[in-house]
Amino acid sequence: MPKAFPEEFRRDVVAVARKGEAPLTRIAKDFGVSPAALHRWLKQADEEDDPRARSAKEESLELREARKRIRLLEQEAEVMRRAVAYLSRDVNPKMMFPLVRELAADGIPVTVTCRVLGFSTQAFYKWKANPIPNRDWDEAHLINAALDIHADDPAFGYRFIADELNAGAIRVASERRIWRLCSTNGILSVIHRKRVGGRQAGPPVHDDLLERDFTAAARDTRWVTDITEHPTGEGKLYLCAIKDLHSNRIVGYSIDGRMKASLAVAALTHAVSLRNPVGTIVHSDRGSQFRSRKFVTALHASGLQGSMGRVGACGDNAAMESFFALLQKNVLNRKRWETRQELRLAIITWIERTYHRRRRQKALGRLTPIEFETINNMALAA
Repeated sequence: MPKAFPEEFRRDVVAVARKGEAPLTRIAKDFGVSPAALHRWLKQADEEDDPRARSAKEESLELREARKRIRLLEQEAEVMRRAVAYLSRDVNPKMMFPLVRELAADGIPVTVTCRVLGFSTQAFYKWKANPIPNRDWDEAHLINAALDIHADDPAFGYRFIADELNAGAIRVASERRIWRLCSTNGILSVIHRKRVGGRQAGPPVHDDLLERDFTAAARDTRWVTDITEHPTGEGKLYLCAIKDLHSNRIVGYSIDGRMKASLAVAALTHAVSLRNPVGTIVHSDRGSQFRSRKFVTALHASGLQGSMGRVGACGDNAAMESFFALLQKNVLNRKRWETRQELRLAIITWIERTYHRRRRQKALGRLTPIEFETINNMALAA
């Protein structure tokens, strides 16, 4: 690639050409440049000397940049609008890649869609090359084979089904994998007996309004709450949290060294002051804190509906238990906590900075709770 001519040399050639003492082709040949380059230098010199031409060129560049930016903003707005519609379906999608493919067919670049939705283009193209992973394909065949074996003899449990599948020379799947597939798809032996604990149920003050349906069509329609504890060098620390089932956001929480009814009331007051809900269902277990007169009175005073699951049935409040499992793994079990204040700050920091704003969730379409609520709020405002 030829080197650029020095700026001083270019000015001298332009000055000689402007004198008009010789044709431009002769001047270009004498100075060892091409006629096209000489014409370009003259045009640039005229634009630099003429303020109006220079201003018109700058305005033209700004106009092109503005149009480009407007087109990009329109594409981003269309991506967000379509994403809200995609996430508002009856069943939350497991991935957003099909939406990227639909938008690409409508003329929106893949890079724009991936940047707005927050994942890489490499991940999309990898999925596009193989939409159905080999593992899912294999497990679908294993489920069909397990169903056939179970239909032949309903008394077979997952161990016998695994033995039948692995009866050949080649081992098909591990017993643990067959147990997971059978449990997920309800393939149980007819002689299966579920263990029942001997705990006595406390008197419920509300009916179960959720019945293990942990979905919500809009924000602040269904909340779940529970209390967890963790030891420190100074004694136990208790956390009462309230989660919105629409966005999985923790809308209110309270932390104290004693597990009293005031702990649950403080968490509820925190949530009500931030969200101003109307007619929200607040679901909990049958803990004494949630059956207390203080908590029930606070519910009624805020215009909220109470809901309660059964004693000893963790599945009745599984949505809250899953959050506490994440908290246990990411904060509580990370080290030995010497003081309650140290653990308190760690819990608050993880909830507000990591869980709300950094941790993406599959159920939300790979969005964080804050991003999911922002998109839905923008769609509602529109």
